[in-house]
Amino acid sequence: MTGFRLTSGGLVNRGRSLTFSFDGKSYTGYDGDTLASALIANDQMLVGRSFKYHRPRGIVTAGSAEPNALVTIGKDGRTEPNTRATVTELYQGLEARSQNRWPSLKHDIGSVNSLLSPFLSAGFYYKTFMWPKPFWEKVYEPLIRKAAGLGRTPFLPDPDRYEKAWAHCDLLVIGAGPTGLMAARAAARAGLRVILADEGFRLGGSLLSERLHVGGLPAADYAAAVLKELQDTPNVTLMPRTTVFGWYDDNVFGAVEKVQKHVAQPSPELPVERLWRIVAKRAILAAGAEERPLVFGGNDRPGVMMAGAVSTYVNRYAVSPGQTVAVFTNGGAGYRTAADLVAAGVDVAAIIDGRPQSEDIAPQGLRVIRGAGIVDTKGYRGLKSVIVERVGHQEEIACDALAMSGGFSPIVHLACQRGAKPYWSEKAQAFLAPDVGPAFRIAGAAAGHASLAACLRDGAEKAHDAIGDLGFLVGVVDLPELEGEGKHDFSPLWYVPGAKAKAFVDFQNDVHVKDLSLAQREAMGHVEHSKRYTTGGMATDQGKLGNVATIGIIAGMRGVSPAVVGTTTFRPFYTPVSFGALAGASRGEHFRPVRTSPLHNWAKRNGATFVEAGAWYRSSFFLRDGEKKWRDAVDREVLNVRSNAGLCDVSTLGKIEVFGPDAAEFLNRVYSNAFLKLPVGKARYGLMLREDGMIFDDGTTSRLSEEHFFVTTTTAYAGEVMMHLEYCAQVLWPGLDVRFVSSSDQWAQMSLAGPKARIILEALVDDDISDEAFPYLSAREVLLKGGLKARLFRISFSGELAFEIAVPANFGEAVADAIMAAGKSHGICAYGLEALNVLRIEKGFITHSEIDGRTTPDDVGLGRMFAGQKHDFIGKRLSSRFGLTAADRPQLVGLKPVDLEKSFQAGAHLLREGIKPSTLNDQGWVSSVCHSPTLGHTIGLAFLKSGRERIGEKVLVWDGLRGEETLAEVVSPVFVDPDNKKLKL
Repeated sequence: MTGFRLTSGGLVNRGRSLTFSFDGKSYTGYDGDTLASALIANDQMLVGRSFKYHRPRGIVTAGSAEPNALVTIGKDGRTEPNTRATVTELYQGLEARSQNRWPSLKHDIGSVNSLLSPFLSAGFYYKTFMWPKPFWEKVYEPLIRKAAGLGRTPFLPDPDRYEKAWAHCDLLVIGAGPTGLMAARAAARAGLRVILADEGFRLGGSLLSERLHVGGLPAADYAAAVLKELQDTPNVTLMPRTTVFGWYDDNVFGAVEKVQKHVAQPSPELPVERLWRIVAKRAILAAGAEERPLVFGGNDRPGVMMAGAVSTYVNRYAVSPGQTVAVFTNGGAGYRTAADLVAAGVDVAAIIDGRPQSEDIAPQGLRVIRGAGIVDTKGYRGLKSVIVERVGHQEEIACDALAMSGGFSPIVHLACQRGAKPYWSEKAQAFLAPDVGPAFRIAGAAAGHASLAACLRDGAEKAHDAIGDLGFLVGVVDLPELEGEGKHDFSPLWYVPGAKAKAFVDFQNDVHVKDLSLAQREAMGHVEHSKRYTTGGMATDQGKLGNVATIGIIAGMRGVSPAVVGTTTFRPFYTPVSFGALAGASRGEHFRPVRTSPLHNWAKRNGATFVEAGAWYRSSFFLRDGEKKWRDAVDREVLNVRSNAGLCDVSTLGKIEVFGPDAAEFLNRVYSNAFLKLPVGKARYGLMLREDGMIFDDGTTSRLSEEHFFVTTTTAYAGEVMMHLEYCAQVLWPGLDVRFVSSSDQWAQMSLAGPKARIILEALVDDDISDEAFPYLSAREVLLKGGLKARLFRISFSGELAFEIAVPANFGEAVADAIMAAGKSHGICAYGLEALNVLRIEKGFITHSEIDGRTTPDDVGLGRMFAGQKHDFIGKRLSSRFGLTAADRPQLVGLKPVDLEKSFQAGAHLLREGIKPSTLNDQGWVSSVCHSPTLGHTIGLAFLKSGRERIGEKVLVWDGLRGEETLAEVVSPVFVDPDNKKLKL
């Protein structure tokens, strides 16, 4: 095994050498190399160890399907494990380390697993780790966790930037090989806005690896000429280093651009990766085809490579994987590789052709062994020779590299991510993507075309189809002439029998033919079962290289066509995508951007202490001089609201404007209580249910005009409710004429609560807001003194006389200051979230502590609102299930300690007095607790089985986490003003 740099040729820049390291040793490569090509040039063919058996592994491919050459690059926070050396652009100072080995790559103690392979067959973990049972936590799980994975995740923070962006185009072309170039050029000339994306750092695809002439130019030069034309066309965007990983609704594609992954020290002014969401009117998949490996004994030895990869390394990178190379093929691709090697001056030992006869012509003087197969290889850390068998006769051929070609598999994963199943083509001997519609067409090798001429034509024709769809003028197909293209036929050869050594179908996960055979015998014959039982096609590989061969072998074992076996499910991602790219800027303090209400500065000026509440900073309490603890402030605020008045910022509530002739009907179907006949100028409390009958969210809805409603939601569920309404309108009832807009940030909203609230507010409002003119649950627009229009709602979350006033956000502070000034003589105070929580618990009002996804309207004491409703609404049908109407369901009750000096906390469980704590004896749980300054002791809301029938009973509040037990009395959940007299003052 001797990799080396050719003295001439290639597309690398020999005038710019680059220094890099691998496992601490320094090497030199050229600008234009990949890490893999530079390692081959330096005769570093051993690059890693396999997952299960720790067998020596070498480079197999020259692209993203590489299963073996996974390395860790970078250091500290820029460490990236499981990076494919075959697609890693070489740069000055690159540091790479091999993985899954100890203490070194050459001497890996884990290779002892190869000796244990008879005991580590497919499914051994299902059989071994089941017994003895006590071993799981103490032995098996620690060993599995230690052995899991290939590379190691870094623990230091990533210092680099990531970002997300949107792009729009008429045509997205995925893949910048010959097919993609023809498609992009045709569309660009027709005037379409074109995006051409390719994962390579140099565009051109297979043209960069060909020796033939296209349009009178060397293939690489022709690609450069087309790219120059596209680059000079203003309606074209070229996106190298960009992997399109997903196809989503409305023809939106996900793509990751590697902006600065090819530099040692990224600029802080730019992201290292950018996640694109590309909205395309039309798209063409020109991803090409993946060459299949041949399955034979010892096919995993370092030095055994794909024939196309060998051609790529020789023609593009000017490196050879060996001094003497043998070629094993079942089609014309192997002969082309042999010709490339000969042209580069590399010795070719022989062409081993699995077909008894073929019309392919080998370079003059090369030995061709037809109707033969390789049954074994020799060597340890590298290839020394191959054992060729023909008609029962075996021959050993010396070579230090082997190029294998088993045909081609179109890369159709992207087109099949949304449920379309690929179908088996006997003609192409491959799985092809079905027609997924005109919005996304498959072209070239991805569509099963074998020859370069056919790919060029298909790319242009598919582009012309898209041009016509979009109403542009379709031009004439302009194709270049080709010189020197060989044959592209091949015959299926799934497995060469007779091997004593393991014949691998999945190099990364050490899955071999005997594993597949065992899976068939043990009733795991379905392709999805075989995948999971053998681990073939899992982990970072995802079967890109070996899945089709696996399917072919399973088909042979079962005596059926690969069409019967089928494929496994295709899902994003075809190649790995970093967490950094997916997170974008949402990290650190930007992980979930903090929102501040329009009254944030007002609260700060009034001495607020803030707390993170979901996505918001909310004022928690307002300490005054002399108050040392938060409870001092909260108790004062609560008592002041009960006796005088308080002003609270409620701007963080979700606010949704609902418009349209069918708005009332729509809300009537969304809410469990009726809204169809809600009068204009009135508000109503409402409950939204999920389809399973459980409460989804609650809030108030006000009718501001016949076709305009104003919906408020809880702070936590504002986004979810908006999505729910959009879904209902678009999917459930698309015929209703209704529209929505979120106005949460438009309004500054504040609650003025307390017996003196009306007196204070009358000093600021020109309209009559007396009880007669503006009764409880009124809602309408009013005019403030000075001419500012505001929305006024007479609703209360405290149990006191209360008004909520909403003004445009930029007027919020001024209005709040005016209210505080008007209320100064009446003892007004600002109160925060903690006091608001105490006030609502004293009144028995619920939040998501009570409506936690497990409760029904009847559970929280609102069954009368729900019962008897004749109209249909979401959740009505399933809410009548027996389990949701059982008499012993947990029901909302109040709790107070029998000894009023004691307390309890939320989360505690309820038990009958004197009963041993256990899940069988569990009677319920405590949902909310506070100290009530109004009553002078702890109170709580809880859910107790048949709770409303058990008022007056004593229960044990058991807190196993804190080791506390408190005897409590079951009381009404409404502790203050049960007759609601204060609400209607």
